[in-house]
Amino acid sequence: MYLKKHQTRSLALFCKVVDNYGDIGICWRLAKQLQQEHDIAVTLWVDDLASFKRICPEVAVDCDLQEIADVLVRHWQNQDAIFTASDVADIVIEFFACDIPPAYIVAMAECTPRPVWLNLEGLTAEEWVEGCHTLPSPHPTMSLTKYFFFPGFNNKTGGLLIESALEQQRQEFQSDHAAMYAFLAQFGVTSIEMASTKVSLFCYPQAPIASLFEAWQDSTAAITCLVPEGVATDAVELFLGQSPVAGAMARHGSLTVRVLPFIPQPDYDKLLWSCDLNFVRGEDSFVRAQWAAKPFIWHIYPQDENLHHKKLNAFLECHTATTENSTALSLGWNAAAKENINWQRTWSAFQSEMPQITLMCINWQRQMMENGDLASNLITFCDTFR
Repeated sequence: MYLKKHQTRSLALFCKVVDNYGDIGICWRLAKQLQQEHDIAVTLWVDDLASFKRICPEVAVDCDLQEIADVLVRHWQNQDAIFTASDVADIVIEFFACDIPPAYIVAMAECTPRPVWLNLEGLTAEEWVEGCHTLPSPHPTMSLTKYFFFPGFNNKTGGLLIESALEQQRQEFQSDHAAMYAFLAQFGVTSIEMASTKVSLFCYPQAPIASLFEAWQDSTAAITCLVPEGVATDAVELFLGQSPVAGAMARHGSLTVRVLPFIPQPDYDKLLWSCDLNFVRGEDSFVRAQWAAKPFIWHIYPQDENLHHKKLNAFLECHTATTENSTALSLGWNAAAKENINWQRTWSAFQSEMPQITLMCINWQRQMMENGDLASNLITFCDTFR
């Protein structure tokens, strides 16, 4: 049964985990922000509590109903569960076209007034989303209408997910070198490594990690690569010569690789803020890297027939913090280059441009903030139905 709280409105957010941490990462950030900044009673329905726990240690994987950070978390196990109109929230969001329980939809149609029903879509820079953002989709048999809501990179979309206090937190952290050093030191990073080019690495297994590691070993400047446990395990183990568990490290040539424990979301933000370059993947870490205002390389979620390359190119075309060398590195990293790249030459050229790209990333971040934040834009849209 849906438990209503004291807030003026309630919201149900349904999440099916496909990309391990990206889906639940986005939904958890959104759920907390809606509750904390918009005074909405949020219930988060999620089918994979184990993945959820990796980014939020407070999650109990054997608990079907729990409250975390004032958000009601429900383990979504039974697609055939029974619901009534009293169970339905005022706003219903299905993330990335997941199929919410049929009985919940029937119960929605029995409500007066009807809930606002949204399909929160995946992030893309492709131009077609501008015409589909907030587009209505009437239910074929019931008196219900679902609306498509697209995050995006301009004011014709819903914008990007960012909490109201995040930018101030970032600036305060990055201006406090002692705090930054203390944060990295807990993972074994030494004072010498602090002075190196620090890189966080979060990618899918098919990334050309070995080629990049080889280029980094021959770099003229020292590089420290920080990779979460469980990411790119084969390539990292090959470099380390040992099991890639948290705390493991090795140094070859100019490259030091350290394996970090998988950390909660707030600490992951600090990791992005602490590094000079961030390799990110999927959608959640991709967005957080942009708020870090540091150079980043995106490993896009692979799709059949390389359809993700079109999505990658659309972003590279709109991203104002892109140079010819950063584009070459991005295309090579995603196996989207028309020909094999020389990793040593490409990395060297990109590295020389990093100070310039950093300034461009700061300007890009400011540009994104002008579009407003996703949660506020979403609630503003829902308010039009009140």
